[in-house]
Amino acid sequence: MSQEFTSHVINSFGPKATPKARRLLSSLIQHIHDFTRENYITTDEWMMAVEFINSIGQISNEKRNEGILVSDVLGLEALVDSQTHSLDESNHTSSAILGPFYRENSPIYANGESIIKKDVGGTKCFLYGVVTDTDNKPLEGAKVEIWHCAPNGLYEQQDPDQPEYNLRGTFFADSTGYFSAKCLKPTSYPIPYDGPAGQLLQWMDRHPNRPSHIHWRVSKPEFHSLVTQIYDSECPYTKDDSVFAVKDDIIVTFKPIDEVDESSAKKCGTTIKQLKEDGVQVFLEYNIKLIKESELQAGRAKIYKKQAMLDKNLSSSEEDEEIPEVNETKVHTEHIETITSKNLSAV
Repeated sequence: MSQEFTSHVINSFGPKATPKARRLLSSLIQHIHDFTRENYITTDEWMMAVEFINSIGQISNEKRNEGILVSDVLGLEALVDSQTHSLDESNHTSSAILGPFYRENSPIYANGESIIKKDVGGTKCFLYGVVTDTDNKPLEGAKVEIWHCAPNGLYEQQDPDQPEYNLRGTFFADSTGYFSAKCLKPTSYPIPYDGPAGQLLQWMDRHPNRPSHIHWRVSKPEFHSLVTQIYDSECPYTKDDSVFAVKDDIIVTFKPIDEVDESSAKKCGTTIKQLKEDGVQVFLEYNIKLIKESELQAGRAKIYKKQAMLDKNLSSSEEDEEIPEVNETKVHTEHIETITSKNLSAV
């Protein structure tokens, strides 16, 4: 079918469709139709795609979000994250993708406590830092959520042998912005390979491995909530992430406890001896800067303005252009002729 048919579908919107819905869905229809024509998609291939989309929802539940995972494998979430933050001020901590394994309401711990609810092996880490605004003023009460997988590569909701909310925790910054936690040095792992995302990777002949990382979600009223990850510089997959999420400024180096000076431990209200007695083997300082929501939205206004202009231009063009009428008989005939010619050429 020709562009005439695509225009007919796009022009079928009713008068109550919002400018944004009209802009986004018109663009989506145009791209999908162009893709279908460019690749000569057959009914069998279309049905395969429908079943693939259905399978994303069928395997998803409150503990697994396959939609996010598929977006990650295609690089879509990383692209959206980068584009969303492209006009942000550069002096706050970089964002990264949320990923499919975030859970709300993780246990609240006092600073310095451990999120390890069950010994699952691995290298114990003492993690600390300070949450500030972009002027380096401490943000007392900032909520710091962290989570990571176990050494077997599984998050607790994937693993029946781990207790609920293992290796997840919520901390609050004190009056100086300080927070700290005991966790594990992160482990690289393959993303779930038993569903649609895994099927995509097989079709593309790609590995499923994510680099060693710790997830963060940091929030405070009047500030933009930060979603990010930090990546281990020593992990080989940090330069070859299956979901394309790594950014240079969120790569960190874990320091062996024997290389940490006593003053650093004292700053955290502990000693090297105490940390060793607690089984800590590596040490990491990671500081976070949050940007005020009002400042961030000032930058985003440029994006919103571009979107508004697109909406306006689309509305103007529709008012100026006469909607073409489609000869349904002609379209149907063209479709039959196309299918027939393809079938004959395959004989």
